Amino acid sequence: MRSQWVANRRGQANVSQMHYARQGIITEEMHYVATRENLSPDLIREEVARGRMIIPANINHTNLEPMCIGIASKCKVNANIGASPNSSSLEEEVDKLKLAVKYGADTVMDLSTGGGNLDAIRTAVINASPVPIGTVPIYQALESVHGSIEKLTADDFLHIIEKHAQQGVDYMTIHAGILIQYLPLVRNRITGIVSRGGGIIARWMLHHHKQNPLYTHFDDIIEIFKKYDVSFSLGDSLRPGCTHDASDEAQLAELKTLGQLTRRAWEHDVQVMVEGPGHVPMDQIEFNVKKQMEECSEAPFYVLGPLVTDIAPGYDHITSAIGAAMAGWYGTAMLCYVTPKEHLGLPDAEDVRNGLIAYKIAAHAADIARHRPGARDRDDELSAARYNFDWNKQFELSLDPERAREYHDETLPADIYKTAEFCSMCGPKFCPMQTKVDAEALTELEKFLASEDAKKTAVAR
Repeated sequence: MRSQWVANRRGQANVSQMHYARQGIITEEMHYVATRENLSPDLIREEVARGRMIIPANINHTNLEPMCIGIASKCKVNANIGASPNSSSLEEEVDKLKLAVKYGADTVMDLSTGGGNLDAIRTAVINASPVPIGTVPIYQALESVHGSIEKLTADDFLHIIEKHAQQGVDYMTIHAGILIQYLPLVRNRITGIVSRGGGIIARWMLHHHKQNPLYTHFDDIIEIFKKYDVSFSLGDSLRPGCTHDASDEAQLAELKTLGQLTRRAWEHDVQVMVEGPGHVPMDQIEFNVKKQMEECSEAPFYVLGPLVTDIAPGYDHITSAIGAAMAGWYGTAMLCYVTPKEHLGLPDAEDVRNGLIAYKIAAHAADIARHRPGARDRDDELSAARYNFDWNKQFELSLDPERAREYHDETLPADIYKTAEFCSMCGPKFCPMQTKVDAEALTELEKFLASEDAKKTAVAR
């Protein structure tokens, strides 16, 4: 679909959506996004121009169906996939991608760290993906030097970043905000540094006693991103890894730097979103969202969870979906899903399904709470189907139709029960929704309640 759209842009110095938006141009991608979001193309252009919305759309990812991430649009959900040295393969990663798209992922991040040819895996994932693909290039940079962090150079980072851009990656996590002077600030944390990319940069700085090379070469990364329209996803290397560490000095120091880097990228018309914390008590979530908007000039916020408690391994898709719904309500633009296997192991297909559905619920609940036009239409339609015992319509409107049908059919599998006016919980005699009260009956009741007879009875009192 996008091949013709991008044909005339190739070879230009800056092909970013922000660059065109600031020139007053509404691109085909902006038109497409406006239709998907039921918003005006002018609004989409204005939001992209001011940096409050991004359209991640690398010019080399031509099979992409453009989408947007921003406070003016629906809350989005990202799913993580990726091969590891211990498991997975190219075929498995493509299958994970298809599963993630099936269950509603708006974007997918390939976090592969090994287990095969990373370039081949990434290319296969991009070629199969209708949604934006994000990566963390520092993982492959480390693999390219066989895990010897101290051997990494700025050129190694830039080489891998450009390779990802050439392959069609739409956004990249760049850990440029963790500075050498911030490392002592983690001394009093329980969990220290929990970001994999942040940990790599921290170890490099501790070894060399030099500033973060992604920070010192940030302008070089900007030049790469301009050529392909890659969006920054500025990584929060010092995000809290437990609720004890949330909103501490280390996290907020890095956030201020991320705001400065956001504005530096905007000076070159390069799109930016900012990553946020993964463990935050409920009473601190609103503060974190508003603080990010303040420090980062309202660039889209993208958070992992956050988990609101740390005591539920195996159920962290639930502990984090609670925080995600709140974060979305307060203005977070995209939520990164957490699966039941978080902190425990590599998720399988069922974990991906459970994580995504939990986060689609959180994002949709946030859209309802923010009173987005039409956000509740599907809820109302499903409620009407439920009241009318239209079971097939209920399944169709569900976020996970297969699971809804599966649970219904465990006890009432026959087709006749798809029109029955009860389920297995209440049975045929006790379902309250069988009590149909029509308009005529209500009118007669209102007349009675207003009558002299009613006033003389206990009904009126």
